Amino acid sequence: MQEQGRNSFQIEGVLSELGALRYSPGGVPVMSGRIEHRSRQVEAGVPREVGLELSVVAVGDKAKLLAAVRLGSSVRLAGFLAARSLKSRAPVLHIDTIEFLEGTNHGIQASSEA
Repeated sequence: MQEQGRNSFQIEGVLSELGALRYSPGGVPVMSGRIEHRSRQVEAGVPREVGLELSVVAVGDKAKLLAAVRLGSSVRLAGFLAARSLKSRAPVLHIDTIEFLEGTNHGIQASSEA
């Protein structure tokens, strides 16, 4: 497959849904969830309220880290967007970086980058 350009995405929000930690047939940890984002943005000079929910997935060590996080935690997630499947073209954020934005980080390392 030919590379078509950059695919990089970052979002801050609250973890609103976390599935169970599961393992691929090859034994790789996988964790899915959703992040909810709310902010005030300026578009064409006009302020507007923005809100969305986005599906996320973490694989490997990032999946184990995400599995230890509590629902409602404020995080900054970075990674790349891909379609959910061949049938559903809805975007899913594949997490490369998890940064905790508040509190004691729930006993977890404050930033994890691979």
